[in-house]
Amino acid sequence: MEKTPNSNRVTISIFGNRNAGKSSLLNAIANQEVSIVSDVKGTTTDPVKKAMELIPAGPVLFIDTAGIDDEGNLGNLRIKKSFQILRRTDIALYIIDGLDEDDKNLENIETESKYYDIPLLKVVNKTDLLDEESIVKLKDKYPDAIFISTKNENDIELLKAKLIALIQSIDEDKPIVGDMLKPDSNVILVIPIDKLAPKGRIILPQVQTLRDLLDHGIKSFVVRNTELENALKDIKKVDLVITDSQVFKEVDEIVPKNIPLTSFSILFARQKGELNEFVKGVRAIEKLNQNSRVLIAENCTHNTNHEDIGRKKIPDLIRQKTFSDIQFDFKSGYDFEENLSDYDLIIHCGGCMVNRREILSRIRLAKQANVPITNYGITMAYLTGILDRSIELFKERV
Repeated sequence: MEKTPNSNRVTISIFGNRNAGKSSLLNAIANQEVSIVSDVKGTTTDPVKKAMELIPAGPVLFIDTAGIDDEGNLGNLRIKKSFQILRRTDIALYIIDGLDEDDKNLENIETESKYYDIPLLKVVNKTDLLDEESIVKLKDKYPDAIFISTKNENDIELLKAKLIALIQSIDEDKPIVGDMLKPDSNVILVIPIDKLAPKGRIILPQVQTLRDLLDHGIKSFVVRNTELENALKDIKKVDLVITDSQVFKEVDEIVPKNIPLTSFSILFARQKGELNEFVKGVRAIEKLNQNSRVLIAENCTHNTNHEDIGRKKIPDLIRQKTFSDIQFDFKSGYDFEENLSDYDLIIHCGGCMVNRREILSRIRLAKQANVPITNYGITMAYLTGILDRSIELFKERV
């Protein structure tokens, strides 16, 4: 549980005004001092994360955010960051200061939560400082809220129980590939070892796919692209080949047409996003010209070189296909939502470092800006002329 990637944890974010008790609540839930607590307003300036296990729900990620009533230029930036956190949240907690209510900010969070279809749990804090009459009035005003004092252990346990029930009511992520094959099937994973492969490791999407296959009782054979041809001769029955997108074309030429073929990135497009939307979005490449702008969006940040798929290979292939010197812009991390309407196409990474909620919110933002969106794997399959083959496996399951 401790080593579960944050992208695979249920994200529970804590919102509210300054000094409502957000940091105190996180500390009480974690039973340790995760966030700094102070009487001074605005102590929490950047999101504070705490990964933990919430038994029996499993691994979760709590995020303590800056107060959404912050002030000034810096305060506005902190508020913006808090709303960015909301976008990738599975469950939102809104902490209401029982001594100082502010329904305006609560309404803003409620509106955004409904837009992104995020469960919102209201928590009225500081009951230890309220008299009975005040508590009765607040319960009439917030009938669906939980009333707590962060100093009361029983209150914290009741809140945890409510969170566990909410987590268990949320649909689990789809399997990556295990639901599409019978147990005891044979799958070959093609993993090229190049300059971008971390020394001594394979990258997260490959690790997660391998684990998913193991969980579903599917036999896995891991090879480099240079050993693929021999592997196909050695293994009598191959039910699926999954390849890294960078060697898509090479692998397509090696794998017989009667064997299904797809990529890690396309698997994640289905698991974390909307595969149909990405497939529809990639067709926008046909309309690109020298006046077009394309956004390449990545969730993680890393060093790049001449083999980088997002910053080098995809732009080069698109320019070759369209015979146009198209402008490409690049954004990493959570810097995404601004000026989307300026683009003719968004090409997103596989999203292995973030949860499904974040990818779905980005798709929603792209739709709102009326900009087509796709991802790396779909794009590489399209540009190499093997899109139809690479999504054949999913036609009845997307």
